[in-house]
Amino acid sequence: MGSTELFIVAGIVLVLFGGSQLPKLAKNLGSAQRELKKAMEDGKSDPDSSESK
Repeated sequence: MGSTELFIVAGIVLVLFGGSQLPKLAKNLGSAQRELKKAMEDGKSDPDSSESK
């Protein structure tokens, strides 16, 4: 994705969510990313989670 498309997407997000909602949105995205990363690491390290049924 080029820089032009990135600016367009950022502008659309700003219009849709408003400037006051962006920090809350960024915080929620960050926490979701941390949870996903933790779940993926837990899945890799847990030998009982293999699907050998």
